[in-house]
Amino acid sequence: MKTTLLIASYNSDKLREIKAILQNIPVALKSLFDVGITDIIKETGQNYHQNAQIKAEYAGRKTGLLTLAEDSGLEIDELSGKPGIYSARFAGEGCSYLDNNKKLLKLLKGVEDKNRKARFITVIAISDGGKKPVLVKGVCSGKISAELKGAKGFGYDPVFIPSDHNKSYAEMSLALKNKISHRGKALDKAKWLLLRLIKRQKDL
Repeated sequence: MKTTLLIASYNSDKLREIKAILQNIPVALKSLFDVGITDIIKETGQNYHQNAQIKAEYAGRKTGLLTLAEDSGLEIDELSGKPGIYSARFAGEGCSYLDNNKKLLKLLKGVEDKNRKARFITVIAISDGGKKPVLVKGVCSGKISAELKGAKGFGYDPVFIPSDHNKSYAEMSLALKNKISHRGKALDKAKWLLLRLIKRQKDL
């Protein structure tokens, strides 16, 4: 019988990526919707680590399940690290992905290519039934394009070009994006933690 792993997110796009990357781990993946949690988990932390921990502990305590939560953001040097932890609501509460991208491109209009350096960051928290989680981090450096590029992906994917690549996330296949992305790197680290936790649970 597979161990249930709860993914503490309501974002269907993130859920799709996480499930694709963790597909070979011997767990039964469940979303918050699957276990009937509809509460809004307020991300009141001051950084990615705190927000990921808040979500993992909350959902883990409520269900008693092994829980994975993540918090991600885009940091741009020219904007002093913004939007950072406010990436999802950069253009205001209830904004769309396109709203965020348009605001970002407007703020960087006229900025030279060499000054458009950016990085995507993901922090993942894994909590066993609400206990203090273990945290891992993934980073992908790159730059912001001068225009929207590509129709795949979500969020800031159409404007982020990873280092050593000439395509945006939104122009890449999901397999390539997951291999090089911030979330992919963090989940690769998380896999080993999950395997250890699963083994420990089975040994008890």
